[in-house]
Parts: sequence; structure tokens; C-alpha cells
Amino acid sequence: MTTSPLVLGPMMRYVDETSASVWVETRFAARVSVRAGGRDWGAGTFAVHGHHYALVELDGLEPGSVTSYALDVNGTPVWPDPATGFPPSMIATLKPGKPLRMAYGSCRTSVPHDESGNRTHGVDSLRAYALRMASGGDLPWPDLVAFLGDQVYADLTSDQMQEFIRARRDINEPPGEELKDYEEYAHLYFLAWSDPANRWLLSTLPSAMIFDDHDIRDDWNTSLSWKKKMEATSWWHERIVAGLASYWVYQHLGNLSPQQRAEDPIWQQIAGHSGGDEIDVSAALDNFADRADRDPESYRWSYCRDFGDTRLIVVDSRAARDLTPDDRALVDKAEMAWLDGRMRGGFRHLLVATSLPFLLPMGLHYVESWNEAVSQGAWGSVAAGVGEKLRRAVDLEHWGAFQNSFRQVADMVTEVADGKRGPAPDTISFLSGDVHYSYVAEVERASGSRIVQAVCSPIRNPLPRLMRSFAAIMSYGLATPVGALVARSAKVPDPPFRWSGTRGPWFNNNLAGLEVTPEGLKLWWQTGVVDGGDHLHPKLETVASVTVTPRPVAETERDN
Repeated sequence: MTTSPLVLGPMMRYVDETSASVWVETRFAARVSVRAGGRDWGAGTFAVHGHHYALVELDGLEPGSVTSYALDVNGTPVWPDPATGFPPSMIATLKPGKPLRMAYGSCRTSVPHDESGNRTHGVDSLRAYALRMASGGDLPWPDLVAFLGDQVYADLTSDQMQEFIRARRDINEPPGEELKDYEEYAHLYFLAWSDPANRWLLSTLPSAMIFDDHDIRDDWNTSLSWKKKMEATSWWHERIVAGLASYWVYQHLGNLSPQQRAEDPIWQQIAGHSGGDEIDVSAALDNFADRADRDPESYRWSYCRDFGDTRLIVVDSRAARDLTPDDRALVDKAEMAWLDGRMRGGFRHLLVATSLPFLLPMGLHYVESWNEAVSQGAWGSVAAGVGEKLRRAVDLEHWGAFQNSFRQVADMVTEVADGKRGPAPDTISFLSGDVHYSYVAEVERASGSRIVQAVCSPIRNPLPRLMRSFAAIMSYGLATPVGALVARSAKVPDPPFRWSGTRGPWFNNNLAGLEVTPEGLKLWWQTGVVDGGDHLHPKLETVASVTVTPRPVAETERDN
């Protein structure tokens, strides 16, 4: 049996009107070539801790074109693989003036797609989407899929991952069943992206990514005391360095445009390497990851892209935190200034993608703001200790638990919606995941832009039934007034505006879709459903759909 020189990929990453980026992991040092439309582009691999990667930059493409491509490693054709039965992989460049259509979601565990895996983790909605795309039916292809955190679970490992860990170290020693180093992260990504259906989808559909806590560890950067506790262990430093280094390789590198990559210090070493041998950036990447953890202002993981009349801002709400008690912030001053510079009008739709929902159900928002105040000493030192334990136990660490950051962004959003930062968009939408249920909420406003929160979570990792009841209680009924009461008891000011849920919650494994239409911003949620006991070929069904229409001009003018 011949082993393919291709370990992972190809993955279609950043694509614009005239360029595309194709990422691969190979089994050995090699020259990787992409052939399409009578042309070919190539790149040598770079090494990280014994693994080999290449990112091939394709330029001079025709805007709005759809072209099949093939991949060679050292001159040997390795992709497409006809044995899989999937269609040829495509390069679909953006068409000028075409309204944006994208998919998004978060939280996807990597377990088998058989009856057992579906029973414990539900049907993988991404895989169901891939099978529907591959069938050549009536499903229009998105321009982009955005993965909003927890692409991999470094702390809650599957049986397959634990088998790999046991083969190389004593799983009874810290960190036990959790990931330890880069080698284990590489295998975790292999498990996440090697399923044939998902692999085909990722080879064709451009993707954008951002991390959340489980990419590193549950409650990552929840508080200063949490961080100190982790740093006191024997294994945390290796884990955070490996986590950020592997994230740069497997996820972040492909988020960047060619111009942005050219400014990246690690990529400059790779691109500037002129020798015949493969460059090994292991030490440089580890040093970079260590510095990015110690000094979040030294590197930015957030990014921004414009798609015609729609702007997409992807915000790092994990690594860029300031955890010092007096300056506690979900995003530090440098990151907030960057976000402030991009929160502008003049677009029809402004999309802010952040793994953590900006607008939780109001009852839960009040509880988180109360918990932050108590944990910071509003009720004394004894209550502060209890508040910290509660914060970690039930994940009270979203935007509502960082009140200074929440209010700053709320002010920005209100100014954009009121037309104080350029012409007001029709909609300002926060796209998020994390909470393991999906919903739509909207800020109560009589004029200006409509401000909505659209959550899609999980792609594959359903919430236990007991937690579903808790989420539903916090979304409806007495949760809001009771939450407001406890927040005021800790002297937390009311939010600068009110919001309420308009649709949901839905507890399905979902992948959300979004499309700019003449009527407004159309959103929908789709899930995989097993039909006739065929677990390997789930069908795709729509759970819900919402169209956020702009306010009538006459109504806006009357209110003004």
C-alpha cells in the first residue's frame, strides 16, 4: 500500500478577486505545486517540530472565475484523489459587486461519523453541508466559511486522541488526557480535518478562522487568578506555546492576505529563505508564541475584510485580554483601538465576528456583570473568592463579564448605528458561537441601523439536556428582572441599551448561513439529519431562517 505524501489538505484559505492561498501539510520536505487553468504555482515546504507545511500563493486569477485545480508534491500528482468519489476541487475567486454569501459556526468535536459518534456528539453539520455541496444540488456555494472558535478541543480529547497520547507518554502524568505539545496538536488537527467529506469541502470553500478557549483550554484567560494557577503548573508553558504556534500554522496563516502575510515576522523568514534546503522555523515560532502569550500587544490575531458593501471584522476575544484587576478588559487597549478604527459606517452591512456572543440573553448578561463585580471585591474578599469559583464553574466570562470592554464597544456600535461614523449601515450584526445553542437577539431601537446578535453553536458538540434547560431559563421569563436586581445589588450600572431574543434558542448541531439580499440580511441555520439509519450520509435540513430588513426610510426620518 502506497502512503500519500499529502498528510492534510489541500485547504483553500484566503481568496479575493485575483488571488488564492492553498495550504497543505506534507509527509516530508518537498516542493508543492498547484495547477489550474493552464498555469502552475509552487512553494517549498517549511518545517515545524518535524512536520512539513506549504502555503502556495496563486496570483493573476480572473475575477469571478471558478476553476478546478490539481496538486503535485515533488512533481507527483496527489490531489484530487479519484478514490474518494468527490468532485474536483475548485478555486472560486470573488466577483466584483457580488453580494456576500457566507457560512459560519463554532465548536466542532472530532469523533467518528458512525452511529456511536452521532449518538454521543450528534451529526456533524459541517459534514452534512459538505455532502450536500458535493451532490451538485441546488445549494449555492458560499464565498467563505468562518469558523468562530473551538475548531479543536485540546482539553476534552476523544478516544482516538487519547490512544495517540498513550502511545507516546504516560497519560496518568500531567496534563493527562489533555494535549501536551506540538506533536499532539498536529495529530488533533489531523483528526479534525482528515474526514474525506470535510477535507473535500475545505479544499474548495475558502475559510477564515479564529480561536476560542478550547483551542487552548477551557476558561483560557478568564481571569488573572486563573492564569496564575495555570502558570504554576509544570506543563502549562509548553501547552500555551504549542497551542499558539500550531494555531499560527494550521489556522491563522491562511487568514491573511498576501499583503498581510508579507508583514508577518515568521512568514518573512519563510518567504525570504533562499537556500535549497527546507527552512525549519520551530525555534522562531516557539519564541514568537511565547512572546504573544506574555505580551498580547506584540501580535494581532484579529483581522478585517471588506466584501463590496459588507465589512467583516473578526475579533480575537481570548488572547488579547488584559487581566490586571484595575484594567480588566476582554480586549486590551491596543486591540480596542484597532477595533475602534474599523467600526465605521459607509457599508450596507457591518459584520463583527467574535467567538463570544456580544449580546447574551439579558438575564445571563446581568448575572455575568454581577459576577465580575463580586469577583473584583464588590461584596468583600470572601465573596470575591466564591465569585471566582463560580465564574470558572459555569463559564461566566463573556463580554458581559468584562463591563469596561462591553460598554466601549456598545458606544462604538451606537455611534455607527446613529450615523456618527459615516452613513449608518442597514444592519450591524455580531456573529458568534461558544454557548452551544443558537439564537437571534436584537437591540431595541427606534431609528438608525438594526443591531442584531446571531449565534451559531455548536457545529458538532451538543449541550447536555440539563444545561439546555438552564440556557432556556436564562433566555426567557424572570431571568432578566432577577438578573438586573442582583447586578444592581453589586452596583453594576444598567447596560447602555436593551435587547431581547427574537428567535431561538435552538440546540441542534448547526451551520449558519448568511447572505446579503435586496430585502436585507438573510440568515439561516442548517443541521444534519440521519435518514433511514444511514449515518455516513446525513441529509441537510433547515432549522430556522430570519431576514433582517432595513428600517423604512420614512420611519427613520420621522423618529429623527
